[in-house]
Amino acid sequence: MAGRSLRLLVTRPREDAEPLAEALRALGHEVVLEPLLAVRLHDGPALELDGVRGLLLTSANGVRALARRTTRRDIPVWAVGGATARAARGAGLGTVESASGDVVSLADLVARRCDPAAGPLLHASGSAVAGDLVGMLGARGFTVAREVLYTAEPADALSPSTVSRLYAGTIDAILFFSPRTARTFVRLAARAGVPESLAAVTAFCLSEAVARELRTFDWGSVEVAPRPEQDALVALIQQG
Repeated sequence: MAGRSLRLLVTRPREDAEPLAEALRALGHEVVLEPLLAVRLHDGPALELDGVRGLLLTSANGVRALARRTTRRDIPVWAVGGATARAARGAGLGTVESASGDVVSLADLVARRCDPAAGPLLHASGSAVAGDLVGMLGARGFTVAREVLYTAEPADALSPSTVSRLYAGTIDAILFFSPRTARTFVRLAARAGVPESLAAVTAFCLSEAVARELRTFDWGSVEVAPRPEQDALVALIQQG
């Protein structure tokens, strides 16, 4: 697939999918959006951040949710990966450093950079999380509060246009960024009766945990990014 234009289906929430789609189109690919999670940011009072030593961010949605609940921009930020770090910098948040990986990498980064005695940390998260970041850091002596600032709600069905494309064989590959999104796709694809149409489709996955959720189906290929970052997944698509 390297060196040719692909017809790609992006399953990320729309807020994340649109800039990714723009980047993929600039590389010559045709992109269709099929958001399988809809993000709802929680309203509420300004967050109480006095004494907080650092902010832990594990998604761009967490950045958006946090930025609308505080005017503070002076607290150091540790982000799980490059896309989250870019979103944090774009929101004008404090000094931002990326773990370039997953929550295990983020916990390791924080442990290297921060003294547990310096003060508590805040994890700005969604209602569903991948991995126990609070627990991992707690085991290392950190005090971490988790603030649920948004909910990602799964779609009820695949869109008719996506079902039609899959039946017609006009999707070359589908991009998956989380186990929850992958599980949602498996459920909705089975309901729509399209699993047999996936035999010529490549699943590009952000991590092995994502890929495991998809292997219940017979894909043309299941490819896993070498690092759990969007840039690594895009590079994998370009390599074919």
